[in-house]
Amino acid sequence: MPTNRLNRRFVLLGGTAVAALGAAALLRPMGASTAAEGTFEFTLTDEEWKKRLSPLAYQVLRHEYTEHPGTSELLNEHRTGTFACAGCDLPLFDSKTKYDSHTGWPSFYQPLDNAVGEATDTKLGYPRTEVHCRRCGGHLGHVFNDGPEPTGLRYCMNGVSLVFHPAEG
Repeated sequence: MPTNRLNRRFVLLGGTAVAALGAAALLRPMGASTAAEGTFEFTLTDEEWKKRLSPLAYQVLRHEYTEHPGTSELLNEHRTGTFACAGCDLPLFDSKTKYDSHTGWPSFYQPLDNAVGEATDTKLGYPRTEVHCRRCGGHLGHVFNDGPEPTGLRYCMNGVSLVFHPAEG
């Protein structure tokens, strides 16, 4: 019998801890932008961003949320062209660098030159490399060291942060 109590106690305490962590994430202030810190070439007020972007794109680009895996139409985009920032339309990735990472998010092994910035993100309790648009500071996703050659990098991007422009011709 005491073993069952320990198991129930363990489950209850563990569940409470998970719920508390989830609640802490939800309590993050929604009013102020949490997009990359700094001065950017392309800036808008919070109200202008809300008008320019869909509600989900606004949350991801301006408040560093993450879209659900497997929901982006860009996962199945295989045409030749360029993926640009949904916030300011800066070209970010050439379609030649896109690959299927089997993660549920559009992935690339290399951004275009002078397209993205990086910052350390510790919101999950450990450091990750956050990727943002260098022109507007919009949150794009994260980069990991488990990608294919030639770079070994996986730029795991939120599809809602991107727009696709097919090549002409």
